[in-house]
Amino acid sequence: MLQYLRSLIFNTQMYLMMVLMALFFTPITLVHRPMAFTACRTYCRWVRWTASWMVGLRSELRGTVPTGECIIASKHQSFFDIIMIVSQVPRPKFIMKAQLRFVPIVGWYAKWIGCIPVDRGKRGQAVLEMKKRVAAGLSSPGQLIIYPQGTRVAPEARLPYKIGTGVLYGQLEQDCVPAATNVGVFWPRFGVLRKPGLAVVEFLPVIQPGLKQRVFMTELEEAVETASIRLMAEAGYHVPE
Repeated sequence: MLQYLRSLIFNTQMYLMMVLMALFFTPITLVHRPMAFTACRTYCRWVRWTASWMVGLRSELRGTVPTGECIIASKHQSFFDIIMIVSQVPRPKFIMKAQLRFVPIVGWYAKWIGCIPVDRGKRGQAVLEMKKRVAAGLSSPGQLIIYPQGTRVAPEARLPYKIGTGVLYGQLEQDCVPAATNVGVFWPRFGVLRKPGLAVVEFLPVIQPGLKQRVFMTELEEAVETASIRLMAEAGYHVPE
């Protein structure tokens, strides 16, 4: 009961701080667009810091944080893995659900940092849109974050890897950095409760461009799933066979 109450207080201040930081950063960002990255990074670091002492959820990024232009293909278990990646990656941008454009604050900043909205089931269109935006100077080079399974996945769930990541990999001819995580053990997809422990996002060895799509997808899935299972086991969670 006490942990639930602490989680409720943490969640409330997290969203309140989102509004307060938006009030502070938005006027500056309207004049100086790169400030959007500073705003997002500052907010995400705030959430990580408050989670550590309000609900006992510490967080750690392992491996080499990508700083050059690349694709980050990450396991996605909850909002917290987004928070952790954005807190460290210098110029993150996402292929995101089109509906998020209309969410106050989130939609504004997603546009300002160069995220590409796309309808579900039309990810192939995102490739062309992204290349157009980069060529037109509307979306600066950075780290493109995509979730190969297309949605948040509970620790015990097994969802297929969608071909959109392979399409991006082949079209962009950039390094792909796989990323594994165990955050769903502590911060579930839905609900209020946040559990204490050590949440980890681990950047794995780079997959160089040039592989055939099927080979790439197999290598990506094996790397991310194997590492995520290891991290969840490290957190005391046994993934069912």
